[in-house]
Amino acid sequence: MVQAFMERYARKLGKQITSIRKETLKALQDYPWPGNVRELESIIERAVILCPGTVLQLADKLEISSHPPSSTMRTLEETEQNQILKILSETRWRIDGKNGAAMILGLHPSTLRARMHKLGIIRPGTKESGYSVRFPSKQPSIF
Repeated sequence: MVQAFMERYARKLGKQITSIRKETLKALQDYPWPGNVRELESIIERAVILCPGTVLQLADKLEISSHPPSSTMRTLEETEQNQILKILSETRWRIDGKNGAAMILGLHPSTLRARMHKLGIIRPGTKESGYSVRFPSKQPSIF
C-alpha cells in the first residue's frame, strides 16, 4: 500500500521518488494505525509532497498518545455548560449589553439564551431553578 500511494502521488506531483528509506518502512510498520487507510494515504501524500530527493522519508514522526482517555475528561456539552456558568457567574448573570456574558463568549444574546435553555442552565433564585419543570398545557384555554 505504501508503495502504491507513493507512486500515485509522485506521479501526480511530477516527482522522481525511486525508493523508501528502511527507517520509514519500519516506522510505518511499527505504528499501531488508530485511524484507517486514509490516514496512511494522507501521511504518504504529505511525505511525497515534502520529499526533497528521490528517497521517500516521513515528513513527521509518527506518534500516538500514550495517555489513555481519562475518566475525568468531559464531554463538549459539559465543558460548554461549565464555561457558560463561569462567565454568567462572573457577570452576575448579565446576558447582554456591554460586558455581558454573550459579549464575553462571542455569542449573540439570543444564541446564548438558546444554549442555556438546551443545557438546562437557569439563573439561581428564580422560580424555575427548582427541580420541577413546567410544560405548557396541551388543553386549549377556555378563557
